Amino acid sequence: MAAGGERGRDPGPTDPDQGIWRGRRVARRHVSPDGLVVLVGRSAEDNDILSLKLAAPRDFWLHVASGPGSHVVVRNPDGLRRLPRDTARFAAGLAAAHSSARDGGRVAVHLAFAAEVSKPRGLPPGKVQIGRWESVTASPLHLPAEGEATGAGTPGPGGTRVPSRGTRDARRRP
Repeated sequence: MAAGGERGRDPGPTDPDQGIWRGRRVARRHVSPDGLVVLVGRSAEDNDILSLKLAAPRDFWLHVASGPGSHVVVRNPDGLRRLPRDTARFAAGLAAAHSSARDGGRVAVHLAFAAEVSKPRGLPPGKVQIGRWESVTASPLHLPAEGEATGAGTPGPGGTRVPSRGTRDARRRP
């Protein structure tokens, strides 16, 4: 029996721009209309890794305002103070699509810098706390991640705009 078992194994590379942590893909990757990398968490555990380990402090972080859903991180290599409008709509639409609001109309989405995201001890996987944030509204945007097959009825490369379905007062408050 080898000493250390799995512990001695190299966990693999980490690539924040690809959504890879220690050799494991933890996020779906998209590119916004402005050319920024947008990462969408795949599970509650992956959301924690994406938001707390892969995201840089000046990256943008999004999540639907009420209800469960994926954490979305927009990489910010240039240190922008504000997210470009088209990218904000795009990322907010992805946050809505990967949430319990996926089949609804327009929903509120929290937008913050990743530095404002923290995890107090004892919270379950996927649950975080945010400091300062602003709210944007978006309709769910259903797109395949890079490298995934495009299914019937899914917008193609030109379908990056968040479709408007009117306004519906959204969900319960937490």
